[in-house]
Order: sequence, then C-alpha cells, then structure tokens
Amino acid sequence: MARSASATAQAVRRDAFVEVAQRLIQTKAYEQMSIQDVLDAVGASRGGFYHYFESKQDLLEAVVARMVEVALASMAPILADPDLPALAKLQGLFSGIAAWKAERKELVLGIARVWLSDDNALVREKLRQRTMDQLAPLLAVILRQGAAEGTFTVISPTDTSVVLISLVQGAQLVATQLLLGRYAHAISFAQVERTLQAYSDAYEAILGAPPGSLRMDREMLRFWFDDVS
Repeated sequence: MARSASATAQAVRRDAFVEVAQRLIQTKAYEQMSIQDVLDAVGASRGGFYHYFESKQDLLEAVVARMVEVALASMAPILADPDLPALAKLQGLFSGIAAWKAERKELVLGIARVWLSDDNALVREKLRQRTMDQLAPLLAVILRQGAAEGTFTVISPTDTSVVLISLVQGAQLVATQLLLGRYAHAISFAQVERTLQAYSDAYEAILGAPPGSLRMDREMLRFWFDDVS
C-alpha cells in the first residue's frame, strides 16, 4: 500500500512538471523556456527535475506524449459507438483530432517551431513509435468494421492500419514544414492545399474509400495556414 501511494505521489509530481512545461510552451515558447523557469513555477529543485527527466528534450517528449494520449482518449466515444458506421468513425477521428489541436493552437504552434530541429530527432522517433502503438489497434478495428460493411476494400485491417498511420504521420511532418513555410511567407496557401489534398487522396486509395470521403476540411486548412501575418 505504501509503495502504491508513493508511486501515485511521484506520478502526480511528474505531471506537475509536464503541466507547467505545457503552459510555458504556450505562453513563452519552448526555445525561451529554461529548466529554471520550470523549477520556479513548480517550486522544485534541480535534483527534483532530474529525478523525472533527463533533459529539456525529455520534458518536451512528455508534453507531446500526454497530448497524444489526451487527444486519443477524447476520441473514445466515437470509436466505441456501436451504431456509427466505420467511415463516420474514421472521419470523426480525423476531424476530432484536428479540432482538438485547433483548440490548443498556441501550444501546437509552440511545439511546431522546434519539432523539426535535429536536437529533437530522437524525441520525434520515440513519439512516432508510441503513437503507432496506441493508434494502430484502434484503427484496425475501424478498418475491420469498414471491410465488413463494404465501405473499405482492405485485405488485412491490421497491416493496413500500420500503413495508413505511417502515411498520416508523414503528412503531419509535411504539414509542420508547410506551416513554418507559411509563417516565413515562403509558400502559398494553394501549395499547402494541393500537397495535403494529395495525402487525403492517398488515404482514400489505400482504403478503397469513396472519393472525397476523407477530404480535408478547407475551413480548418484556412484556420491553420491562411492567417499567418
């Protein structure tokens, strides 16, 4: 019992660091955030920080990992709805995650500005694999349902889910590059739209889904990529 209470207390303490870091990334930006800023906000010693995290990058990984977990958890009612067709579940998964990110735009932008740094290459790879491990089983269930309903033409829902997630993750990296390019005024909105639409077309082709059924929401594209003054 004592060990369980101690583990719970440590988890709560670790979460406090993650919550503070998330808030500082939104308000101060990751590049300007120092470990000392986190310590001051939490009221902890440097030794307390290093008890839970090896580095600032390790803390960033924890922030993004929690974002992934919370976003996927928010999609649970859609995925578990027995009356919802598979295509509607997949559409809901994509649009729901997009809406979840939109509600946290400053946080997402704060992470996007540093996400492609060489310093964060290991963080990106670890999060890529973690997302794959969490999302693939959920997506496989949707694809299996869609195949049974005749909406998707997939032979192996399990294998196809891995391929689809890999493509989605690639699209997310490209979207980050496009977003940074838009803020640098280096690319046009039309170029963004063409590039990301190509990914949507690829999703439909892999699944054998109806044309246009997984098309990106143009209003959401404008929300992220059009207002970059």
